[in-house]
Amino acid sequence: MTTSRRKFIKISALGLGGVAASTSALNMFGANTYLDDLVKQNIADKFKRTATYCEVCFWKCAAWAYTNEEGEIIKLKGNEIDPHCNGRLCPRGTGGVGMYNDGDRLKTPLIRTTINGEQTYREASWDEALDLIASKMKAIKSKYGAESFALLKHGSPGSHLEHLFKSYGSDTIAEPAYAQCRGPRETGFGLTVGSWIGSPEPTDIRDTKCLVLIGSHIGENMHNTQVQEMSDAIDNGATIITVDPRLSTAASKSEHWLAIKPSTDIALLLAWMHVLIYENLYNKEYVDKYGYGLKELKEHVKDFTPEWAYGITTIKPEEIRKTARIMAAAAPSTIIHPGRHVVWYGDDSQRERAIAMLNGLLGSWGQRGGFYFKEKVKIPKYPHPAYPIPKWGWEEIGEKYPYAEMGITSELIKATIPNEDAEHPIKGWIVAGTNLINTVPDREMILKAMDALEFFVVIDTMPMEITGYADVVLPECTYLERYDGIRSATNREPSIALRQPVAKPKYKSKPAWWISKQIGERLGLHDYFDYDDFEDVIKWQLNKLGTSLDEMKKVGVKKFERKSGPLFLEKGQDYEFATNSGKIEFYSDELASKGFDPMPVYTPHPEPPQGFYRLNYGRSPMHTFSRTINNPNLSELKHTNKLWINPKVARLLDLKNEQVVWLENQDGIVSTFSIKVRVTERIRWDSVYLYHGFGHNDKKLTRAYGKGISDTQMISKVAIDPLMGGTGLRGNFVKILTENPHKNTEI
Repeated sequence: MTTSRRKFIKISALGLGGVAASTSALNMFGANTYLDDLVKQNIADKFKRTATYCEVCFWKCAAWAYTNEEGEIIKLKGNEIDPHCNGRLCPRGTGGVGMYNDGDRLKTPLIRTTINGEQTYREASWDEALDLIASKMKAIKSKYGAESFALLKHGSPGSHLEHLFKSYGSDTIAEPAYAQCRGPRETGFGLTVGSWIGSPEPTDIRDTKCLVLIGSHIGENMHNTQVQEMSDAIDNGATIITVDPRLSTAASKSEHWLAIKPSTDIALLLAWMHVLIYENLYNKEYVDKYGYGLKELKEHVKDFTPEWAYGITTIKPEEIRKTARIMAAAAPSTIIHPGRHVVWYGDDSQRERAIAMLNGLLGSWGQRGGFYFKEKVKIPKYPHPAYPIPKWGWEEIGEKYPYAEMGITSELIKATIPNEDAEHPIKGWIVAGTNLINTVPDREMILKAMDALEFFVVIDTMPMEITGYADVVLPECTYLERYDGIRSATNREPSIALRQPVAKPKYKSKPAWWISKQIGERLGLHDYFDYDDFEDVIKWQLNKLGTSLDEMKKVGVKKFERKSGPLFLEKGQDYEFATNSGKIEFYSDELASKGFDPMPVYTPHPEPPQGFYRLNYGRSPMHTFSRTINNPNLSELKHTNKLWINPKVARLLDLKNEQVVWLENQDGIVSTFSIKVRVTERIRWDSVYLYHGFGHNDKKLTRAYGKGISDTQMISKVAIDPLMGGTGLRGNFVKILTENPHKNTEI
């Protein structure tokens, strides 16, 4: 696909290929190895061990990387003392070495040019590429203001570039992880219990007696600690209740699978609240002490009976009552899990608020087996001057969403499309670590925005689809080749972890901290980057924390004593929640004052037209978004996705298992590639399902090109959350095509 001005360039045509390394070392020291401990130790002694933490997903498990005498990385293994992984990495973590060895990696800076009337890229030196970027940033700042240059980022590189942008004078910053993923749960829980959920989630799964998963695919999203703790909980006899239109891996381990009709979750949550309140099953002592608005909630859910919910959700009344009673019997050691990727139907903050309220009725917040009080180590900020105050930024761009607490990616993209009435025009982008083409819905909107940009830079390790539209492409080295910020994340006990170079950067790739510093120096911002190497920053920070780089290189992870108090509330303890009332708010005066529903309300959502099925998507345990599909290690484990179809639908459409089909959505968008059918009882008849991240459309990704269908391509209809601007993505419908719609078209 092309735009009128900014033509997509196939980077692979430049001859930047390579050979992927062998993956035979993957099984060394593995959890399923047949070697005994002595043999493993003898082998381990032959290799150098270096501390790092993983970047394949954002759980950031601490790991040991093993290199041979030639300096080649051959194995990754979990750090035994890390609370994020307890010494065990998931398939993605152990396959992270494939990122380093991938011969398709970006290798050198590239600059867009025109030769004989055709747009292409030419190789450039780092100095030339960085000089060009700095000159364009200066020009845009001079003409429009620094605010008109935006940063769209994800992962560890984002923190370095965010520092650059704020030093430059721009707070026009956003990341898809907020409005396209977990933002609504932070709003919903923040309004109810006064706390963001954060990452990792403070769920005491290992001690729970009842775990309720609503569209949360533990075991497929592979968030390491939770997978391990859920396994322990099952062994300990905990009851698992899964609400999902699909029999997920978690649902297959559940005592109760509630195959809910998609988009009706709020109705079920309200019915559960009705049962708890009207059967006097809620935690009365807890709610009396810590709750606000129970009287209003009781009146609100009066008519939301299980019989009422049955007509909406298709879940039988007796099943709704039974599961509500199970939750109550296990309380307060009950968790209604908040989920992670929660942008579904546009009322997602209210759905998450209902989940938070249900946890409040059960008394699980601050209780063993429920939610613990998280704590993290505050990393000292390396000294630098105060940032200049921008005239506008992400807050002004997203001002119509009063509860947005981070930049909304889709709103920044919209602000880039020329508009005579635009108060906050965006003229330049740096995109780092996020493939917007396969991340943000409405591909046509993204293409229009990119076409309008005066200057556009992409920083990535891989030549993803987004790189083909940039004016400058910068090759970032992988997490195994660089220093990064000290990992400090919320957990039961505070801890820090070190990331350091395991091997030298391959090709001409560079770390994001170096790229940011080099651009900053060219912009005259030396005082904000007053260090020679990021190692200097880490040494200073670790010294302030009472440790040292030498110590961290030896241990990888360091734990600290809690300072904020116990993990859980003591019986009868006075406690003030960080809400307006100081209590868990079942009724929100704040929402009411701003014209929003003070309590969640079920509203019917559009249903599939005749001949169409709701498109549901999720995660493969072997992959993270679209970023790992080309990984030579992980692509061997899962090289494509399949379309899950109920046998009733298969019979109706005369579809066979493994049959090749294409999809067309409600707006006439046809999938570029095909997908094979998986006929299974594990999906409702009104829905189809596929794994996210596949369907890459450029041949430069030699292992990912043309493998399966991109769910993002099929998402053109978005329901916006009015509270915080989240983009509800599950209101799209597809019909199944059995004949190749592209048979007369070159792809």
